[in-house]
Amino acid sequence: MRGIYLDNAATSYPKPESVCDAVDHFNRYLGGNPGRGAHRATLQAGNIILEARESLAALFNIEDANYIAFMSNVTEALNTALKGLLQPGDHVITSDMEHNAMARPLYVLSRQGIEWTQIHASMKNGLDPEDVRRAIKPNTKLITLLHASNLTGAIMPITAIGKIAREHDITFMVDSAQSAGVLPIDVIAQNIDVLAFTGHKGLLGLQGTGGLYVKPGLFIRRLKEGGTGSFSEHLTHPDFMPDHLEAGTPNTPGIIGLLAGVNFVRAAGVDKIREHEIRLCERLLQGLREIPGVIVYGPADSKDRTAVIAFNISGRDCGDVSFNLDHRYGIICRAGLHCAPLAHTCIGTFETGACRLSPGFFNNEEDIDRTIKAIYTLAKE
Repeated sequence: MRGIYLDNAATSYPKPESVCDAVDHFNRYLGGNPGRGAHRATLQAGNIILEARESLAALFNIEDANYIAFMSNVTEALNTALKGLLQPGDHVITSDMEHNAMARPLYVLSRQGIEWTQIHASMKNGLDPEDVRRAIKPNTKLITLLHASNLTGAIMPITAIGKIAREHDITFMVDSAQSAGVLPIDVIAQNIDVLAFTGHKGLLGLQGTGGLYVKPGLFIRRLKEGGTGSFSEHLTHPDFMPDHLEAGTPNTPGIIGLLAGVNFVRAAGVDKIREHEIRLCERLLQGLREIPGVIVYGPADSKDRTAVIAFNISGRDCGDVSFNLDHRYGIICRAGLHCAPLAHTCIGTFETGACRLSPGFFNNEEDIDRTIKAIYTLAKE
């Protein structure tokens, strides 16, 4: 891929060389189906799966890595948790900035007897934890929200909300699709009972990977049954983690790539990654705000957001802007509704959509300056 890649909120690129090397090495020289038999190849594959759980546990301060179940992406993880925790009569609280991975399952459940409250997050002041507290009802079963918006980058106050959830003995779930590997996550300090993550964004792994952490003692009904490699003599599916939420052959090549990505993040340091992205974000925000006709959405302070910036050029279609950035300047971004119609409704861009720029760890200041110059030219036209 050539040009300037600024679509890391969709999927990170490029991947570290260690990720590519790990996947290639497994496919060429290791193979094996983890947990299926006792030969060398399957044991090696099983060790890779175990090591990946342990590396993720270290990143998120999870005490027992066995409570991490691998899944195909954060969407499967959120569906598993929402449909496995909630039942008719339960009340769930979210923000009004949620991605469709959260909103669509909840919409289906709301038509099946689940009560769903969306707390408004303003562009100026963000989400007020006290609004969440005031929304709690006797039948509130779950508080769940994204850690950071995939549209505006706005960071949600999950530590404060986790404390409120703990005070009321309510399960707290966090969608870390936009924050894992980019923002510090500590399931103990932040009182996170359920953490959904994806592997191909800030964790720098491959598409088709993700998972769900479930706090010990919390029961989630599984979505599927099948082979686990454990207790195969029984027709009943195992009820212990992680087998309880896993079935079928895992994406071992993907998970070894995820392991390499997580190890890269841990070696680089989440704080260092965050500092780099804040610098790029500040530079990009400043440049865009100086261009006549450009409208920038989301928090004013780069410290209140991830490196995700939504913007429009007054009078121009966002799809046309994105097309021209790509075909004329080699700048890759995303335009449209970003699978987040609730968030677009929240910021007032549901009818128009928006362009989204999302620099990552492998971008530099030159990339940002070239992007600002290109958008200036388009806006001037």
